[in-house]
Parts: sequence; C-alpha cells; structure tokens
Amino acid sequence: MPANSSDPSVSVVVPVRNEAENIAPLVAEIVRALEGQWPFEIVYVNDGSNDGTAAELARLKAQYPFLRQMRHQASCGQSVAVRTGVAAARGGIVVTLDGDGQNDPAFLPAMIRALEAGGPRMGLIAGQRVGRKDTGFKKFQSRIANAVRGAVLRDGTRDTGCGLKAFRRDVFLALPAFDGLHRFLPALVRREGCDIGYVDVVDRPRAHGVSNYGMWDRLWVGILDLAGVWWLIRRRKRIPVVSEE
Repeated sequence: MPANSSDPSVSVVVPVRNEAENIAPLVAEIVRALEGQWPFEIVYVNDGSNDGTAAELARLKAQYPFLRQMRHQASCGQSVAVRTGVAAARGGIVVTLDGDGQNDPAFLPAMIRALEAGGPRMGLIAGQRVGRKDTGFKKFQSRIANAVRGAVLRDGTRDTGCGLKAFRRDVFLALPAFDGLHRFLPALVRREGCDIGYVDVVDRPRAHGVSNYGMWDRLWVGILDLAGVWWLIRRRKRIPVVSEE
C-alpha cells in the first residue's frame, strides 16, 4: 500500500507555526511509522509562520509527494489549524499530532488500529501522556486544567492536551467549530453518541525552537470555552429513532 495513494485511508494532520527545524525529522518518523500499513497522506497546516516553515515544506514535497501544505496567511490558532487540516483531509480516518516533535509518531499505528477495532461507534482514540517532558510549572498548569475540566464535563479523560488523537473525519466535522475545540474533543465526541478509547503515549522533549501555543494567553478564553461546552452538552437533544408503520 503506497503512501502516495491518490485515495488514502489515513490522513495525518500536523498544525505548525514557526517549526521549520522540526519538520523534516518528524515527517521521516511519520513515514517510518505508517509506510506499508495504510495508504496515507500528511497534511501540514502552516498557521501563519514567519520563519522558514513554508520553504521547508515546499522542499520536502519533492521528496514526499504525499505531503501537502495548507497555509494560513495569519496565525489563527491551533484549533482552527486542525480544522483546516481535517477539512482538507482525503482519508476517512484522521490522526493528529503536534509539530514540535514531542508527540512520537511510533504510537500512531496503535491508535489507528484501536479506532478500527472499535467499529463505527468508536469516534475517538485519545493519546494520554506519561513521562511528560514539560517544565514542572507547565505540568502543574495542565493538572489543574484537566482536573477542572474533568469535574465540570465528566468526560473521563485525564489528559485532553495531548496532540496525538485518532478520529473519524465525519465525526469531527459534525462538531461545533470554535477556537479551543481540540481541548474538548472527548466531551464533544461523547455528546455525539460515540465511544472513546485511550492509548498511553510517551512524551518527548522538544528538539528545536520554543512553544508557539502558550497557556496563559488562552486561560480566560479557556474558562469561557469550558462554560460553553458544558452548556452544549446540557442542551443536547435526544435524536429520535423513527420508523414508518
């Protein structure tokens, strides 16, 4: 099953902003993880980068014809970048990972197989990080955020911030679109009546650059998003099963 199939079954979506140095090694790792198992494509979403990201992706496309670049002229944020990639994806199964190299593509096959094994009702496989390589302060922030989110939404997920996720494209595109969506996927996928599975993944240290999607700049927006998602779940109407007699 060649990676450059015109009809891929798996689309790998990678949102990036100013990650030029991390692109080539990550693409090579994705190829090693998936080649020979599924027809796949890699969709990078360049979220308004002002470094050499665009040029590096253009250079690599000559080596990897299944590599695509979707480009935002200005940065729109991680959730918008993910949605751009999913909308452009040609595969029925989409897997996402962060573009900084901290998510290990070696875990992608296990996540895809778990999604396939779950059948049509399985809407999402969420990576759950162990051995995180972030600073102690950032890990503390994440623990607080996950605890608050879990208490309010009761989504049964200990770590929604992990970029490694596998889901069905049609399920994702049926979700309401808003900035911050990627942090609430488990709760919203459950809202659609789908099942969720989990795979433990090992975090890695960042090799190059610095984080471009910080926490404090989204803290208050995240609180409002949490309230909005809670409202959406509470207001979900039961869809009747109708039969003609």
